[in-house]
Amino acid sequence: MEETPLSKNKLKKIKRNQEWEANRDHRKLRRKEKRLEKRQRLRDTQEDNVHDGKEPNNRRYRNSVQLPVTIILDCGFDELMMDNEIKSLASQITRCYSDNHKAPFKAHLGISSFGGRLKDRFDTVLSGNHSSWKDVRFIEDDFIEAAKQAKEWMKGSPGGVLAGALTPKDELRQSLPPDQDGAEEIIYLTSESPDTLTELKPYSTYIVGGLVDRNRHKGICYKRAIDRGLKTAKLPIGDYMQMASRFVLATNHVSEIMVRWLELGGWGEAFSMVVPKRKGGVLKSEVGETRKEYEPMAGSDGKGGITVEVDEEEGEDEDDADEEDEKNKEDEKQKEDEKQKEDEKDKGIGEGDGGGALNVTPHGGSEPQISTKS
Repeated sequence: MEETPLSKNKLKKIKRNQEWEANRDHRKLRRKEKRLEKRQRLRDTQEDNVHDGKEPNNRRYRNSVQLPVTIILDCGFDELMMDNEIKSLASQITRCYSDNHKAPFKAHLGISSFGGRLKDRFDTVLSGNHSSWKDVRFIEDDFIEAAKQAKEWMKGSPGGVLAGALTPKDELRQSLPPDQDGAEEIIYLTSESPDTLTELKPYSTYIVGGLVDRNRHKGICYKRAIDRGLKTAKLPIGDYMQMASRFVLATNHVSEIMVRWLELGGWGEAFSMVVPKRKGGVLKSEVGETRKEYEPMAGSDGKGGITVEVDEEEGEDEDDADEEDEKNKEDEKQKEDEKQKEDEKDKGIGEGDGGGALNVTPHGGSEPQISTKS
């Protein structure tokens, strides 16, 4: 039985993917050169600031402080997503890792139900770079098992210290061991929850649904959590921000908001830093009165920034995210080119069909008059 020959579009797509893979090293070198140029500009700016008597402000950190709190990305929705949505999720997971890894106060990060097409993409298209990521765990089991394991991650000295927004406010709580603190909990974050998250607590685990579905499966994360007997909560975005339109937070946005809260201790500040400006979200005027006040962290510039030396080794995790973004943009460009060619082809057929085209022209300001052009 003869195999069906591939179409021209399919052959072109295969050729483009081969060229993309062949130029991978060149793209990586180009991104590295851009990072080095950016760092040099930053050094020059800092030197100018010092010369002018200004305090330098750089938001990159050489050593992140590990806190005893866990964020788990529940990726058990493989069968509900299309291929392009799997690509988007892979990009979001990469961003989650990058944001947490670079943060001054970082959480434990776990990726549960890691398998299927998502794992295949990380292993093939993304060249298995995730295997060298630090401070993140990829787990084949579901979010319940991952939450159980998280209790062990947060124990003892390697589990983290109470710092940043988790700094104890009284001596009694500071002296209690984790198993007697009484604050630990497991919460699945979902916008359908009737309860609102007010703060992140030490030795607790927060689960974020790793689902990109364009809102086709609304409420599935909430039902998933309730069926497994877990508490649920939603982020207090409505209490702090006025949105121009309904805004659905992506997985990486939810994760970064929590990481920012661990640094700043205030939801308003975290939302304003993370929610994309193009969405039209602005802080409500009363946020200054209702938000939780916080003391600037040690070494802070009072604006949430910490002045430190630039880490020359930092940037490899950014490279994975940039590679994924470039690939997604390339795929989108290919789709747009193909659509444009189809449109031009259809237009050409319409114009060259031998007449009979209808022209609609205004006539004396009244009803349009339709005439046939032969």
